Amino acid sequence: MALRFIGTTSEHGNCPTLYEIEETGEIVVQGDRLTDPEHLAQLRDVKQTETFVVVPRELLARFAPKE
Repeated sequence: MALRFIGTTSEHGNCPTLYEIEETGEIVVQGDRLTDPEHLAQLRDVKQTETFVVVPRELLARFAPKE
C-alpha cells in the first residue's frame, strides 16, 4: 500500500506528520508516543495492537479540518 504525505507542522524532519493510505483513505499519524501513566490509564477499549500518539491541534486544524 502506498502512503501519501499530507503535511507537517514540524521543522527539520521531526514529527508530527500526517499521511494518507491511498487505497483506503485512512489517516496515519506520526507523533510522540503517549507515555503518561495517568493518561494511559484513562483510555478505553484498548486493543493489544494499538498505540497512542500526541497530535498538536495545529496539525489537525491545518491539514485535517472539520468538514
